[in-house]
Amino acid sequence: MNVLGVLKIRVRRGINLAIRDSFRSDPYVVITMGGQKSKTRVIKENCNPVWNEELSLALYDPNLPITLTVYDKDTFTADDKMGNANIDIKPYLDAINMGLEGLPDGVKVDRVQPNRENCLSDESCILWENGKMTQKMLLRLQNVECGEIEIQIELISAHGKRGRLYI
Repeated sequence: MNVLGVLKIRVRRGINLAIRDSFRSDPYVVITMGGQKSKTRVIKENCNPVWNEELSLALYDPNLPITLTVYDKDTFTADDKMGNANIDIKPYLDAINMGLEGLPDGVKVDRVQPNRENCLSDESCILWENGKMTQKMLLRLQNVECGEIEIQIELISAHGKRGRLYI
């Protein structure tokens, strides 16, 4: 199976995450796609953690679901789930395939509105900045009473440049 590129996901921060232990939570994020898994470090006693960590997954199939799950680290029992969200990269891949490499810095290539199919809690912008296409997302966690995760995605093409993905 050919690698189409490396998907870089910067997990920036969590907002108003659910409390899973008496008065606190020790959250970390796990991102899965296909058989791949990558996770952030644990932030102790914080329901508004700032990770600002970059996780990378090889992109083989753009149709594979990408799931972000937040957990509360526990010492003596299984870690508690604090919600999950699906990351929809299709609008981002469509923007890359437009071939807009010559744009001036800071151009908003597209805006993605929250809907029932994505987990966005606010409008998400796909930007051309510093010679690369990125998308910032604020994801509303599902299967939990509250919480959002702010991420940014970027694709590094398998052809060694940040450009079109022929799919």
